[in-house]
Amino acid sequence: MRGILSGLLFILAVSCPFGIKAGPSQLQASLSLAGIFHHLDANAATFRSLTADVARTKVTVIVNDRSTESGKLWVRGEDMRLELTSPDVRTILRRGDKLYIYTAGLKRVEEYDLGKHRDMVDEFLQLGFGTSGRALQQPFTVKLLGESAVDGMKTAWLELHPKSDDVRKQFSKIQLWLDENSWLAVEQKFFEAGSDDYFEVHYSNVVRNPKIDDSLFTNVWPAGTKKFTPPVG
Repeated sequence: MRGILSGLLFILAVSCPFGIKAGPSQLQASLSLAGIFHHLDANAATFRSLTADVARTKVTVIVNDRSTESGKLWVRGEDMRLELTSPDVRTILRRGDKLYIYTAGLKRVEEYDLGKHRDMVDEFLQLGFGTSGRALQQPFTVKLLGESAVDGMKTAWLELHPKSDDVRKQFSKIQLWLDENSWLAVEQKFFEAGSDDYFEVHYSNVVRNPKIDDSLFTNVWPAGTKKFTPPVG
């Protein structure tokens, strides 16, 4: 399962320089979890698709190492595609119950059957992108930490604690910054269980409900690509 979630973090991630986050400010009198859930419900009712530049940084605390990958993300319903362009060229595609990770340099594609893990997968793939307030509360205990500025935008800063034992084995908590205008994610932070390490995921140039060509979600790979199906626990 760790292999699938690692792949999902590539999808949830990655593209332009990181925005500067200011410290938490005083909460608006009108900002509350109930109000945020209401905005998320309204946004989910009209959400169809999204494109964004995305940057994913893995932070290994003990050696003070930061490694960043960048690319472009497309989301339409349950389908998602991430084209990584730096430092290596890769394509990560989710189509229905299938997750594909194509590595251009190796001319190899890994194919995962999400199967019984689909519900857990959806919790992560939809986190902050069309997720309703009700859906967010089902897998997570949600806490409002405050407000913060990201890329000059005022954001609601949430902390999510997984209810599932399986998810807690991967991540102890997740922090999520939601743009208070669009109620879409502009930043996420995943804290790995059993260590101080974490992933930072930053989104920029976000476009809500664009028209996306069907061809972006087809699992067609260059001639000569070798297929590999890793075991899934």
